[in-house]
Amino acid sequence: MFTPFERMIAGRYLRSKKQEGFVSVIAGFSFTGIMLGVATLIIVMAVMNGFRQELFSRILGLNGHMNVYAVNRPFTDYEPVRQIVDRMDGIDVVLPVVDGQALLTSEGAASGVLVQGLSVGSLQKKPILADALVAGDYTDFGENRILIGVQMSARLGVGIGEKITLVAPKGKASPFGTIPRSRSYTVAGIFDVGMFEYNANYIFMPLDAAQRFFQLGNTVTSLEIFTDDPQARHMARYKSKIKILTEGRVSVSDWQDLNSNFFNALQVERNVMFLILTMIIIVAAFNIISSMIMLVKDKSHDIAIMRTMGAKRFSILKIFILTGASIGFIGTIAGAALGILFAMNIETIRQVLEGLTGTNLFSAEIYFLSQLPAEIDWGEVISVIVMALSLSVLATIYPAWRAARLDPVEALRYE
Repeated sequence: MFTPFERMIAGRYLRSKKQEGFVSVIAGFSFTGIMLGVATLIIVMAVMNGFRQELFSRILGLNGHMNVYAVNRPFTDYEPVRQIVDRMDGIDVVLPVVDGQALLTSEGAASGVLVQGLSVGSLQKKPILADALVAGDYTDFGENRILIGVQMSARLGVGIGEKITLVAPKGKASPFGTIPRSRSYTVAGIFDVGMFEYNANYIFMPLDAAQRFFQLGNTVTSLEIFTDDPQARHMARYKSKIKILTEGRVSVSDWQDLNSNFFNALQVERNVMFLILTMIIIVAAFNIISSMIMLVKDKSHDIAIMRTMGAKRFSILKIFILTGASIGFIGTIAGAALGILFAMNIETIRQVLEGLTGTNLFSAEIYFLSQLPAEIDWGEVISVIVMALSLSVLATIYPAWRAARLDPVEALRYE
């Protein structure tokens, strides 16, 4: 594609000389801009992918992929529905659960909490929760013994074997008005699922205890369903089939319905970040145009001599395309390597920076997760590299065309 003569001239133009110092400085800025732009884009996309994947896996691991509710509350005939759904293809687990809100009090401290009641067998079928116990044992989960998160435990100063009090939202009627109903529970285990929201605000208790606490009798609030493939494209098929098999007695909501705003916000943020960071590469490409135009002007005498010695216009065009594209190519490869290495070690780098600065760069209270996640999508990496290389090549076309159109007579008129 490029002759040895063209490669030699392009290589000489890339090497700095004193009289071309300013051109070399601009080329250096172009290289740095493309390198940082590519690296930043890869790092941010990896973090956004990791953030979404972590939230996706943890939220779905705790809440299920679909929830089935009774059209006419309460959900009394849930067992026949559970058996119908459990026999469907693609359904892994169907768990009856009780969800509700309560007021937690302990030694004068009070806060609202979310309570989920499930059986011991159901708990074991949620590996993300069963494997997340940092203290206690899920075999002690029963009667009036509950599980709380590490943040809740630290905030209340409550450990294994200690008691907390929950106040129910529905009080007990009396001649003196409604009296709040409260019940004490013993902490049987402390979990850490890696998400601040769950560690600080969720309480898990046995199903029968939750039914008594919320005065539900033998009913449940919903059936949690875990499928073998939670991808969005399959959810509509599962939902319609469940409604047909249950003859419309239930309503079904999937994880998209329950978390649509959250995941849509993540997707919008990801797209906006991609567009903003792409501007860095575009600015670097404009720097290539500037440096190449200055190089063409500086080398007009050399171009005229090469033209008079028989070099064709197409050859001059290729020389300057190769010169500019080399800056973009080297910058892109260096940026990709830097971005991939940074993304693969981002949690270690975060801990080092926090140790050096003494600040918390990734607060679990704000970002939901306790660790900074990163997941490299190699398809995206290739797309970023191709985009950067394409912009670098496009940026050289106009300066190279000007060099090829240079008239040797005009360039040598005053020599």
